[in-house]
Amino acid sequence: MRISALILLTALATLRGASGTEGAPTVSLRLLAVVTGLESPVYVTHAGDGTGRLFVVEQPGVIRIIQNSRLLTRPFLDIQSRVIAGGEMGLLSVAFHPEYERNGRFFVNYTADSGNLRTVIAEYRVSDDPNVAGRSERVLLEIAQPYRNHNGGLNLFGPDGMLYVGMGDGGSGGDPHNNGQRLDALLGKLLRLDVNGEGPYVVPRDNPFVGRAGARGEIWAYGLRNPWRFSFDRPTGRLFLADVGQNAWEEVDLIEKGGNYGWRIMEGAHCFAPSSGCSTAGLQLPIAEYDRQGGCSITGGYVYRGTRIRALVGRYLFSDYCSGRLWALRESGDRWVMEQLLETGLRVSSFGEDQAGELYIVDHQGAVYRIVPR
Repeated sequence: MRISALILLTALATLRGASGTEGAPTVSLRLLAVVTGLESPVYVTHAGDGTGRLFVVEQPGVIRIIQNSRLLTRPFLDIQSRVIAGGEMGLLSVAFHPEYERNGRFFVNYTADSGNLRTVIAEYRVSDDPNVAGRSERVLLEIAQPYRNHNGGLNLFGPDGMLYVGMGDGGSGGDPHNNGQRLDALLGKLLRLDVNGEGPYVVPRDNPFVGRAGARGEIWAYGLRNPWRFSFDRPTGRLFLADVGQNAWEEVDLIEKGGNYGWRIMEGAHCFAPSSGCSTAGLQLPIAEYDRQGGCSITGGYVYRGTRIRALVGRYLFSDYCSGRLWALRESGDRWVMEQLLETGLRVSSFGEDQAGELYIVDHQGAVYRIVPR
C-alpha cells in the first residue's frame, strides 16, 4: 500500500472554516504500518486496561486484537452470523466500558436484517480468556433503518461515563423523512445513554429533551446527516463530530447539549432545503467545512494529546474517505484554522487512539497505521 510524500502546501482553494487556512504545515508527519491483511477495517480503539492492546473492528462482523504490533490469529469477537455487511452497513464500532478492567463489559454497534433492517446496540462481556469475548449478547436498543445507508455507527463513552451513539438520518438522499429535525425519531441524532444500571439502559435525567412532549429522551443533539465518527478531547471534554455531507459540503461540528446542527435545513453552513433563504435561527453552524474539491466523505478523528509529536498537541485531526487527505484543525483566538498535513493515498475509514493518546489511521483497504513524526 502506497504512502505518499508529505504535502507542503495547505489546500487554500478547497478548505473553508471560520477562518479558512493559513501558511504551510507546521508539523511534518508520516504513517507507519502497524498491521496489514485486515478485512474491511472500520475502527480501532483500546480497552483502557493498561495492556497496550488495540482492538480492530472488521466490517463483516469480527473484532481482532493487535498486541505488540502483531495481529492475533484468533478473533476477540465473531458475530458475522448476526451482521449484514456491505456499503455502509456492518459491524461499525466497539466501545469498552470505562471500568472494563473490572467488569469486562463492552458495547457494539452493527446492522442486522432478519426481515427488518435495523441498527443494533448490544452488550457483550469478555470471557475468562482476556483475548476472547463471551458469546452471550444483551441487546440494549434496536433502531429501524428505512434505507441501507447513513447508519451512523459509533458507540463511544464520554468523560461522564455515559454511552454516546451516533445515528444517521436513515438514508436515501436528502433525508426524505426529515428525521434530522424530528425530535420523535432517533435517526439523525447523537444519543446519550446510561448503561451503568441493571437494565439495558436508562435515559439520563439531564438529557436535554427529557420530559418534553413528543420528544425522545435519548437525544443529546440533533440535525445530523451521518455522524460517522466523533470524539472527546481528553483534557477539555469538548465533543468534536464530523458529519458527512450530501452533495457539496463536509463539516466539523463542536457539539453542545441540545444543539441543532441544521440538517436538512442546511448542509454545512449553506442552505439545503430550501436551497436559498433558509433561516439559521436556533442552529449551530460548523466550526469548519470543505467542498467537493477536498473530498466527498469526511472521517472524523481526535484532538491529539499524545507525547511523541509535540507540534500536533491540541489539534483536531480528520480526513476524507474519498481523497485520503489528512488535515489538522486548531483554534486561534475566536477562529479555527485548517491545514492539510498529508496526502495519505488511503481510504481512511476511521482514526483510533491508544491509551497513551497516540493516534492511528484505519485504511478500509486492510491496514492500520500509526501517525508518527517524520
